[in-house]
Amino acid sequence: MNGAETLVSTLVGQGVDICFANPGTSEMHFLAALDNPKMRSVLCLFEGVATGAADGWYRMKDSPASTLLHLGPGLANGLANIHNARRASSGMVNIVGEHSGSHLRYDPPLMSDIEGLARPLSHWVRRVDAAGSIAWDAAAAVASASGHPGRIATLILPGDASWQDAGEPLTLPRRKVARKAASQARVDHVAQVLRRGEPTLIILANKAARGRALELAGTVAAATGARLGSQFFTARMERGAGRVPIERIPYAVALATKFLEEFRHIITVETGEPVAFFSYPDKPSLMKKEGTLVHPLVETDEDSALTLEMLIDALGARGTLPPIQQRVETPVPTGALNPTSIAHALAAAMPEQGILVDESLTTGRESMGLTMGALPHDLINNMGGSIGYATPVATGAAMACPDRRVFCMVGDGSAMYTIQSLWTQAREGLNITTIIFANNSYAILKAEYANMGAGTPSERALSMIDIDRPRIDWRAMAKSMGVPSLSVGTAEDFTRAMIASVKEPGPQLIEVRL
Repeated sequence: MNGAETLVSTLVGQGVDICFANPGTSEMHFLAALDNPKMRSVLCLFEGVATGAADGWYRMKDSPASTLLHLGPGLANGLANIHNARRASSGMVNIVGEHSGSHLRYDPPLMSDIEGLARPLSHWVRRVDAAGSIAWDAAAAVASASGHPGRIATLILPGDASWQDAGEPLTLPRRKVARKAASQARVDHVAQVLRRGEPTLIILANKAARGRALELAGTVAAATGARLGSQFFTARMERGAGRVPIERIPYAVALATKFLEEFRHIITVETGEPVAFFSYPDKPSLMKKEGTLVHPLVETDEDSALTLEMLIDALGARGTLPPIQQRVETPVPTGALNPTSIAHALAAAMPEQGILVDESLTTGRESMGLTMGALPHDLINNMGGSIGYATPVATGAAMACPDRRVFCMVGDGSAMYTIQSLWTQAREGLNITTIIFANNSYAILKAEYANMGAGTPSERALSMIDIDRPRIDWRAMAKSMGVPSLSVGTAEDFTRAMIASVKEPGPQLIEVRL
């Protein structure tokens, strides 16, 4: 095998069997090696789509995907969604092509400091020194990305290491992911806090917001009277009928501080205490009430389920049943589209085991709380705040779960960052309903303008926020990339369009005219 073939073979052997790729000249040998029948390769027309799709894959699979990026500029194009993935604790293996060693001395136009670009957002960075070391390098990259929490691993692949002979193929063992529980002393301390019966909020994040850990957290809440909450943004949360309900801490600082003011104690599970997303004049960064005590129970690298089992034993709460969200049958809304009618339409149309990727910003902030009683589904949020995450993450989630319909809710301003995702969705036949909330502006910035105390925006300031000159033709955009579309202007039409999209395979786009 040459180096590139060894790299692909090793990735597959270590459990990484998909590559979201945007290749260039330096990566042609790696591209040829992707003919390996055990590796699925997915072409993305922008590197930010590739890295965002790898994030979406991890969020649903809990195992890393790989990306193929073209030299330093290609990595730079993908960094915004690598940032979002890092904040979501998603694992990812980025393969970044590089010129051959002998060519670098001539300072070719695409030469750059790839390590310097990668390090701020990667947990692990390595440059391949020789074809013979590629198998070991690739296995180390996958091991880093596969830990808990997931990590960003970046492997730089020079062209000569790709085409040179790598020797006989190696079969390397997979490294098992070891997860640890919290210390008994910490568990006992939290149990003592809970026994006091004082107002307490348990904030769940990452893997604590789903599966066995969520059920166990429900048992703790039922046994002690504590309430369960989440940060406003969560990497992935299981919610809806039949799941343990979680209250969402509001985004706006004033609403969040009011929500948190009644709690004497905050217990954190795979997260920290609530922090404002931005700094605002005369508003706090830490949103808890002064005097509220914060008690870490599970750190980000610890096992929530194991620790919550220990806490239940310490409380003597075995056998206590967790609270369960009841199904709320939502009638099909009628009339004008607003946050409430949009939420009711979503609750009525959401299929069982659907996946909801939310980047609706202005619209979605007021809607999600009204969908708690929908059929059981997963909710995915943007953890890093860099917009343009939703359509790529939806692409990766749909690749990971092809039998589940993905609803991708995104504002028109955000959608334009990575709209190339539609092309990949059409090419791969993915079951994604992309919902574009078209208010023809960065409406969230109008609210933030006031929140920042900047006064009333001038006509020139508004011109930097509105995107209605010219208006974006979303249906033409979708058609150009092979995605069927329609526009809706009423709540009943919106509901019908979503329900119809679930019944048809492949991607669809719904423009919601606001």
